Order: sequence, then C-alpha cells, then structure tokens
Amino acid sequence: MAALVLALEALCRFGVIKPLTMIPPSEMVAEMVDQLADGEVEGDIAQTVGEVLASFGVSVLAGFVLGALLHRQARVRAAVAPVLASWYAVPFFVFYPLLVALFGLNSLPLIAIGVVIATPAMMLSMVTGLDRVPRVFRKVARVDGMGRIEEVRHIVLPAAAPHLFTGLKLAFAYSFIGVIAGEFILSGSGLGHGVAYAYESFENRKMYALMLLVLLVAVGVNGVLQAWETRLAARLKRA
Repeated sequence: MAALVLALEALCRFGVIKPLTMIPPSEMVAEMVDQLADGEVEGDIAQTVGEVLASFGVSVLAGFVLGALLHRQARVRAAVAPVLASWYAVPFFVFYPLLVALFGLNSLPLIAIGVVIATPAMMLSMVTGLDRVPRVFRKVARVDGMGRIEEVRHIVLPAAAPHLFTGLKLAFAYSFIGVIAGEFILSGSGLGHGVAYAYESFENRKMYALMLLVLLVAVGVNGVLQAWETRLAARLKRA
C-alpha cells in the first residue's frame, strides 16, 4: 500500500497523471485536514455517521434475531435460502421513491436502504455460526445442567463468535456502502452527496479529500472490529 501511494504521488507530481484526473495523495491529505479544521464538512460527517450507525445497529439486531429463528426452522430456511442467495442481484435503490412515500423526505429512506442491504449478511453469518457449533458442546452443556440462557452465553455464542464477527464486518460494510451510495445518488446532503457535488462542479481537491475521508473511516472501523475479533479469539483460546 505504501508503495502504491508513493507511486501515485510520483506519477501525479511528474505530470504522468494530469491534475484534472487525480491530485497527489499528499494534497488529498492536506485538503482533507483543511476541510476538517474549517468545520466545512462537520454537518455532512454527522449526518452520514448517524445514518450508518443507525443502519448498522438495526441490521445487526435484525440479522441476529432472524438468523437465530431461521436456524431453528428447517423448512423456512429451505424456502428462504434461494431468496437470500440472489438478494444482492436486486437494485434496491429503485425502491427509494416508495421509501420516501413511506418515511418522508429525510434520512429514514437511506437508513432503510442500508438495513435492507446489510441484514442478510448478518443473517447468513448467524446461521453459519450456529451450524458450526459442535454438537458435543451442546451435550456437555446438558450434562452440566446448564439452562438455555447459560448454554447460549457460555457455549453457543463463543463457539459461533468467528462467524458472528464476520457478519458484523459485512453488515458495517454493506451499511456504509448503502448509505454513501444513497447519498451520492439520491440525497441532498451527507458525505456521499458532497463527493457527487464536488465531482459535478469539477472541484477535484474537495472530491478527493472527501473520498479519502470516507475511505479512512471505513478502514478505521473495520480495523477496530478486526482488533476486537482478534482479542476475543485470543481470550477464547486461553480459556
């Protein structure tokens, strides 16, 4: 990654890549810092972060519950599986007018799009995680006289944790993509709209600065989830 950034810097500085196409990465960073210092994008950041967090929270909760229910209902699971397999072939943005009619012209339609895109990823990870819990673990729980809640807390969730964290990371990624793409195409505010507006206005410095900010936020949150997963895995291994 460092080599790629240095190569882009050199290509931009020596004119191989024209300024109308891309500015040097160092200028992207400088412009991003300037915009953050001026408070120019505070409102857009607050809106996008709020929408992403709302979408992520709802999709994780819904995926967790629906995945657990789906795991227990074999016939329903068999019926729903083909739908989930083709879920991401559906262009959900075409439902934006319907969502506006239902929720109004505010942030809720964008949050709804993020939830609709992200929830199946969490559902599938939940189902996969529960499938991977060894049967002997459940037998040990029954032999030890554990109640249902104790079994879930001490046996099922730790055993399914790797798959659940995969679901968390995918749910965040899809929530982020859904909200940013929705703002880019449909909204009048937010970081996605800021990128689109800068692009249409030929403001390359602002556009690339906002793109870099979005990228850093996504990578940073994913890094936090990855570190959390690694730490939990180490604790479970010691236990």
